[in-house]
Amino acid sequence: MQLIEVPAKTGYVWFRQGIWLFRRNPLAFLTLFFAYLLAMTLISAIPLVGGVLPLIFVPGVAVGFMAACRDTVAGKPVFPTILVDGFRSYGSVVAKRLFALGALYVAAMTLVLAASALVDGGALLQLMTMGGSVDADSLENSNVPLAVLASLVFYVPVSMLFWFAPVLTAWHDVPPVKAMFFSVVSCWRNKGAFTVYGALWMAVSVVVSLGLSVLLHTLGAGDYALAVLMPALIVVTTMLYCSFYATYRGCFGIQDQQTAAGTPGGSGR
Repeated sequence: MQLIEVPAKTGYVWFRQGIWLFRRNPLAFLTLFFAYLLAMTLISAIPLVGGVLPLIFVPGVAVGFMAACRDTVAGKPVFPTILVDGFRSYGSVVAKRLFALGALYVAAMTLVLAASALVDGGALLQLMTMGGSVDADSLENSNVPLAVLASLVFYVPVSMLFWFAPVLTAWHDVPPVKAMFFSVVSCWRNKGAFTVYGALWMAVSVVVSLGLSVLLHTLGAGDYALAVLMPALIVVTTMLYCSFYATYRGCFGIQDQQTAAGTPGGSGR
C-alpha cells in the first residue's frame, strides 16, 4: 500500500470509473443496494437502539461493497452475502476492528447531529434518533432544512476520516485509529480530485432530479414523479458507491494486470 497524490482531473476519472464498474454488473450492484436498505430498515425497527444501531454496521458493509467491486473487476460472481464479507472473511480481529470503527462512526455522527442542534434547537437530532415525522407546515416553519445543510458541512471531516478507514482495516491490517489517520491524510492530499469528483456526482444528482421532474410535469405526469425519481436516484447512488472503489485504487496506487485506461480494474488485497 502506498499513499499517493493525484491531480484534480483524476476526480473525473473516478467518476467515470464508477459508472463503468456499475455497467459491468448492474443487477448485482442494485441487488446489493436493496439488500442493504432492507437490512438497515429491519435493524432500525429494533426498539430503543434502532435509530443508531445501523450505523455500527456501516464500515463492515462498506468493505463488503468494495469486495463486490473487486470481484466484479476480476470477473467473479457477486452475491448479496458479500455485504458481510468484512465481518467473516478476514478473521475475528478484523471483525472486531470494523465494529470498533462502527462505534466511532456512531460517536462522530452523534456529534454532527448535536452540532446541528445549535441551528434548530435539536429538532433534527430528535427526528433522526427517536423517529417520527414532520408535516409540511411544521417543516416550513422550522430551521430543520438549515440544520440539514449545517449537518452536511459538519459531515465533511467525518467522511474524510471514514472514507478509506474500513478498507484499510480489512485489506491492509491497519488498526482503526491509524486507518482513520491515513484516510483523512489521503483525502486532504487529494482534495482537488475529491472536489471535482464530488461536484460531478452532485451535478448528476441535480440534473437527474430536476430533469425528470420537469419532463414529467411537462408530459402531465407529475403525480408519478416520485415513482420515477426514486429508481433513478437509486441507480445514481449505486453508481456512486461503485466509484468509491475507484477512489481507493487511485489514492493508494492499487494496480493489477487487468488495469486498462479509463477502467477501475484491480485487486484490493
